[in-house]
Amino acid sequence: MRILLTGAAGFIGTHIALQARERGHEVVALDAFLPQAHGPSSGSGSTEQDGFVRLDLRRDRLDEVLEGVDVVCHQAAMVGNGVDAQDLPDYAEHNDVGTAHLLAAMARAGIRDLVLASSMVVYGDGRYMCPADGDVPPAVRREEDLAVGRFDPRCPVCDGAIAWREIAEDTAFWPRTSYAASKVAQEHYAGAWCTLEGARTIALRYHNVYGPGMPADTPYAGVAAIFRSAIARGESPRVFEDGRQVRDFVHVSDVARANVLAIEQVATHPDGLTPYNVASGHTFTIGQMAEVLAGAAGGRAPVLTGDYRRFDVRHVVASPQAAKVGLGFTAEVRPEDGLAALATDPLRTR
Repeated sequence: MRILLTGAAGFIGTHIALQARERGHEVVALDAFLPQAHGPSSGSGSTEQDGFVRLDLRRDRLDEVLEGVDVVCHQAAMVGNGVDAQDLPDYAEHNDVGTAHLLAAMARAGIRDLVLASSMVVYGDGRYMCPADGDVPPAVRREEDLAVGRFDPRCPVCDGAIAWREIAEDTAFWPRTSYAASKVAQEHYAGAWCTLEGARTIALRYHNVYGPGMPADTPYAGVAAIFRSAIARGESPRVFEDGRQVRDFVHVSDVARANVLAIEQVATHPDGLTPYNVASGHTFTIGQMAEVLAGAAGGRAPVLTGDYRRFDVRHVVASPQAAKVGLGFTAEVRPEDGLAALATDPLRTR
């Protein structure tokens, strides 16, 4: 199978390319080499770079590179939280406009199969259970609660205590940041393209991805890499709030395998967009993650700062069941093992 892989030089893209080639697929590796992701010297050069095709989805014509392609695996995106309203135009331009241009080019080329990198951030704070009101979305956290260390959200109906629950793919979107809004838009554009073209998309909603090669010092760095870098400097990882924020950390090798499974099976899926959560299935708190990293590296113990950002998601955990049934995907790396290995895994420094 001939695969066009966008964002092929990125953290997740490099792992997908490796696994796809090991499975005997031909990979056309495309990347824009954005300076903010790959360093200031990456912004110029020829259209071929170390086996990669250098193209910018926003402005370069894609018809030639799509010739003979069977399926597109779209990983290219500007990531990170995008916590300032001034970030909105950049996320819209890179993620939404770039995706729209790619889909238009795929329509011209007659390509009907897409695997799209989405994210659990589309769910925002997910869903909760209230003893009185049942299944509810969380109310927006109040400044007065956060200031006194009450970090869990309240019930939007009775104002009482609520508990997080696993969420499935039919959970309503609730984007909280520029990045999250752009991932929702990408799914909507892909869904519209499917309707217009009689096409198929598998959208993989990644949880917190970590592993060797993750960026250490760019806007693309996740919390695991931030903690790992602090430990390497001899500092304590600084954990916001009370460290009890619940997440699912999924290893990049598992994420890559989910993509290859999706690439190989998207043509057998029904027309339209089919989403799957890609998660380890094992919950972990931010505090636990910091402790595992520090312990494995022999570093300083984490510090709970009590600092907070009102827009941060408190808990979000999604069920991996649909991916198990629909793709035959089950994560193999347990967070306690993978995060311990991350203490000595090489990180990418641009």
